[in-house]
Amino acid sequence: MAKHLLLIAALLCTGYAQADNSKANTPVTPDPDGFTEPLKKLKFNPGLDQREFERSTLNALNIYDPLESWNRRVYHFNYRFDQWVFLPVVDGYRYVTPGFLRSGVSNFFNNLGDVPNLVNSLLQFKGQRSMETTARLLLNTTIGVAGLWDPATKMGLPRKTEDFGQTLGFYGVPAGAYLVLPILGPSNLRDTAGLAVDYTAESAINFLNVSEVSSNHPEIWALRGIDKRYQTSFRYGQLNSPFEYEKVRYVYTESRKLQIAE
Repeated sequence: MAKHLLLIAALLCTGYAQADNSKANTPVTPDPDGFTEPLKKLKFNPGLDQREFERSTLNALNIYDPLESWNRRVYHFNYRFDQWVFLPVVDGYRYVTPGFLRSGVSNFFNNLGDVPNLVNSLLQFKGQRSMETTARLLLNTTIGVAGLWDPATKMGLPRKTEDFGQTLGFYGVPAGAYLVLPILGPSNLRDTAGLAVDYTAESAINFLNVSEVSSNHPEIWALRGIDKRYQTSFRYGQLNSPFEYEKVRYVYTESRKLQIAE
């Protein structure tokens, strides 16, 4: 009798092992919503110090965000605006506009953006970058016909962005509270002030007379906004995580530190 029980138990164990092995070898199929269960095969390192793990997690979440409740509402608004308005408009723009024309629009607005890039490079005493940006402006505005083409990049002078928020950080101004701006997305108090200064400086410089013309033709600003979204690869929900807000906040904060330090 005991031998029979041992035999049955052995057969049951073998059956469970086979079932588990077959389940483990089954390829992961997407859920109906398009996600692929990224945590299904997650394995933890048994040698990881739990306190070290907790400290690293808390450091990622420890970003000054006293307006979190408001920021989350704005984040949700941006999510829906992007989903229902912005991306459909961008898709329509992509559908009706030939590729070479979209490239020309992007190059033109990027050329305008090199003006505040140059100003902020000078304010941060970045000599080489200032010279490279000056060369980009000269080449793209002349050979590139007001920036419609980008010969500077093909000649080894890629575009490098600098803004007044970075300039303030360069001089030691703290970032301040994290802030999510309507439509514009992640920011902080320092960078929001920097945006206002960059906009004012660009309007005052009035490069190629674009700012003055745009005051009477708001469709130019609309086109610039559409092009900006067209050039931005980020999509809400692409992180496949219920903690997307925290991840975006952390990545933005750390990336700004790197940009200021470079």
